[in-house]
Amino acid sequence: LLWTARAAVPHLEAGASIITTASIQAFNPSPELIDYAMTKAAQVAFTKALAQELGPKGIRVNAVAPGPIWTPLIPATEWPDKLPSFGQDTPLQRAGQPAELAAAYVLLASDHGSYISGAVLPVTGGKGL
Repeated sequence: LLWTARAAVPHLEAGASIITTASIQAFNPSPELIDYAMTKAAQVAFTKALAQELGPKGIRVNAVAPGPIWTPLIPATEWPDKLPSFGQDTPLQRAGQPAELAAAYVLLASDHGSYISGAVLPVTGGKGL
């Protein structure tokens, strides 16, 4: 991620946006996902630091932090007995669908998000970061 951003920055103009994908795991890690949670926490730190560095150039850097989202990874990694309750511990009492993340990315990439930088936008069904 660092090397990709470093390679892209010379080609970006003021008004550009870099968006990373973090996770609720960066803030509320599950013991079973310690390696995943560590990398997502590092992405949050990267996002915040890069936003500070690139802000003077007019380049915004933000992250989206999904909560429980139904992706192909979930049935492949969750124990079968956990699947029926996946995401039901959120205030919305369900897991999200991948399409429900789209608006967060569009906001952060658009002019409507022009004053948002260094933020981590939770899409978590109401679960706090």
